[in-house]
Amino acid sequence: QVQLVESGGGLVQAGGSLRLSCAASGRTFNSYIMGWFRQAPGKEREFVAAISKSGSGTYYADSVKGRFTISRDNAKNTVYLQMDSLKPEDTAVYFCAATLQTILVLSTENYNSWGQGTQVTVSS
Repeated sequence: QVQLVESGGGLVQAGGSLRLSCAASGRTFNSYIMGWFRQAPGKEREFVAAISKSGSGTYYADSVKGRFTISRDNAKNTVYLQMDSLKPEDTAVYFCAATLQTILVLSTENYNSWGQGTQVTVSS
C-alpha cells in the first residue's frame, strides 16, 4: 500500500481559496488513481474529486464542479486539490485516497489507502 500525508488545510473566509496537497510514499505512485474525499461533523465521508493515473482524466462531485480542481505531479508523488470560491458548506476534514482500480471510482469502498486528513474551515 501507498502511504499518504495531506497538508494545506486551514481557516479561510467564504469566497477564498486553499490548495491541499497529498504526498505519497513509494515508487509506484503513477499506478494509482487518486481521490479526494471529505467528511463534515455528523455526516458520512463523501466523494469530492478523482484523477486518473496519468492525470488526463478527472471527475468531480456536482457540489464542487467549477470551483475545485484536482491535479497530480507524478514526478513529485503528489496530488493536489485547488479549492476556489469556498463556501461554509465546504467545511470538513479532507482526505486523499488511492486505489489500484482501472477506472475512476467514487465510492470509499474502492479506495484502500487513506491519509489522516486535513481540516478545512470556511467562515461566513
